[in-house]
Amino acid sequence: MGDKKLKIKLLPNGEIVMQTHGVKGKKCLDYIEVLKKLVNVNITDTQLSQEYYETETEISNTENQEIRTEW
Repeated sequence: MGDKKLKIKLLPNGEIVMQTHGVKGKKCLDYIEVLKKLVNVNITDTQLSQEYYETETEISNTENQEIRTEW
């Protein structure tokens, strides 16, 4: 399972650019909500990467009846 990273750039004009890496599917949208709460900003544009269209892998261990997901 890969590492999940959040890259945030603050541009000279005050614009904030955020990219997620290693976050698959719609879970990347959760990071937008975190950013909005941290810095109290309005989101004006969203560009989805290829990872948005990929799915997370769930591992099921039936011996322990436990499901693990990446976060």
